[in-house]
Amino acid sequence: MIDLNENIKLAADALNNAEAILINAGAGMGVDSGLPDFRGNQGFWKAYPPIAKLGISFTEMANPDWFTSNPKLAWGFYGHRLNLYRKTEPHNGFKLLHELVKSKSDKYFVFTSNVDGQFQKAGFDENKIAECHGSIHHLQCHSNCSDDIWSAEDLQIEVDEQELLAKEPLPKCRNCGRIARPNILMFGDWGWLDKRTSVQELRLDKWLNSIVNKRIVILEFGAGHAVPTVRYKSESVAASRNAILIRINPNDYSVPHGHIPIPLGAKEGIERIISTMLI
Repeated sequence: MIDLNENIKLAADALNNAEAILINAGAGMGVDSGLPDFRGNQGFWKAYPPIAKLGISFTEMANPDWFTSNPKLAWGFYGHRLNLYRKTEPHNGFKLLHELVKSKSDKYFVFTSNVDGQFQKAGFDENKIAECHGSIHHLQCHSNCSDDIWSAEDLQIEVDEQELLAKEPLPKCRNCGRIARPNILMFGDWGWLDKRTSVQELRLDKWLNSIVNKRIVILEFGAGHAVPTVRYKSESVAASRNAILIRINPNDYSVPHGHIPIPLGAKEGIERIISTMLI
């Protein structure tokens, strides 16, 4: 039986004493900003009714083969997500986290499986973020004509909301002129260019090596079992660095012995912890 109030106090004490903070975030981090987390096909289909009519699952849709077989549908799906992420404002939990890491003399790093760019939008340093699945705000050639990755900042995609089909012109590779795709790791994806992400993860490794003797706290948000990359990262760093893991998740909140589970959503979890720190 979890004593939520006691665990919130333990988390607040750990953060008060922390000398460095690793923020690990999965899809649940953005739910309080109104972003879908695609938890199961019903959640995915509710977010995208045109895909529900086709009976296509999230794992089937998030596949690079669509950029060959049906590029208008592929860019309808990813173009809609790009437009959604651009207009979404990060929830208050991001602001509180940013203030928290500032109070620790910027001794922090973010590791996230999210491709939405919400941490950057909330003011976190681009050089202190590792996006292990890439970013929808960057593009690459679907045909892998080169290892070039470029910004999608100037890209505008108009999507027919009823059919979820992108309108011409579709994004093209700036080098060869063939179809471009987001620089995101998809399912069954052998063509993803990981160069940008590899540089980010090297920075994370360098940062971890620079804080060997620091008191480290890992704050994990919304990372479930379905795609467990973030959970594995949290538990690996906790074990190897003798760090305290605070796992904030309304459903998948189980933790290894000696760590702190908080069965709440990301926004409420950080708000309650921060308010307890200030008491």
